[in-house]
Amino acid sequence: MMDIRALNIEGAYEITPQQFPDDRGVFLESFRGDRLAKTIGHRLDIIQTNVSVSSRGTVRGVHFADLPPSQAKYVTALSGSFLDFVIDIRLGSPTFGQWDSVLLDTVDRRAIYLGEGLGHAICCLEDHSTVMYLCSAVYNRTGEHGINPLDPKLGLTLPEGVEPVLSAKDTAAPSLSQAAAQGLLPHYDECLSFYAELASGAQERTGQIT
Repeated sequence: MMDIRALNIEGAYEITPQQFPDDRGVFLESFRGDRLAKTIGHRLDIIQTNVSVSSRGTVRGVHFADLPPSQAKYVTALSGSFLDFVIDIRLGSPTFGQWDSVLLDTVDRRAIYLGEGLGHAICCLEDHSTVMYLCSAVYNRTGEHGINPLDPKLGLTLPEGVEPVLSAKDTAAPSLSQAAAQGLLPHYDECLSFYAELASGAQERTGQIT
């Protein structure tokens, strides 16, 4: 069992699993493709999984990939804790430039799903924290892009007392407005068409989402 809640950014969801603790520990279903499919309209075809281990203050992102195929992600913490951000970078979207966030930790063991065309970033809150990504497409070096997560116009709110640590690549990444001017950002209508194609393909294969 799990609760799936829509975030303020269309195409992004918070997933909270039901946990079953006993004297041995705890059990939970961290991913249910069938239940997620009922929400997003198609099965998430997991092609690649990524794991990153980070120290407190590490900020990874904002990352996104060319559409198609871009890269949908299902992200959860395996140890420690993170603040996970989803950013609407789709030109023409009603919430363009806005973001939402979910706390990922080993207490509530939530996950976040973000659809293709959305920007993603994480901020690590504890040393030696580990996060896992389930991805719908493999990493494409030439199609991968970034936006500086400290862009003041983007305004990501990092937890108080956290000193951000960025890679050289993320530090050098353009601002949201610069990325738009460079033609790097996806368009909202193209993303909607892509989502519709995924849903249509799922229905053709199975007759329905189950």
